[in-house]
Amino acid sequence: MTAAMNTAPPSLAPAGQGMDRATTARRPPDAPLDSATLLQGGKAVTIHHNGELYRLQATRQGKLILTK
Repeated sequence: MTAAMNTAPPSLAPAGQGMDRATTARRPPDAPLDSATLLQGGKAVTIHHNGELYRLQATRQGKLILTK
């Protein structure tokens, strides 16, 4: 993975890292998130979860792959 992939955009950063409480309070915790929102026009995004990095990638067939 490249260094650019390790930086989450502010809208995807964990609470307290680029998002204020008002922003995080708007979305109910179980509300579905559209994949286009996560990918932001790209084919892949890196997700930081519990100290690990994961890659969410859209395939040409329109499926999603999550890898560690």
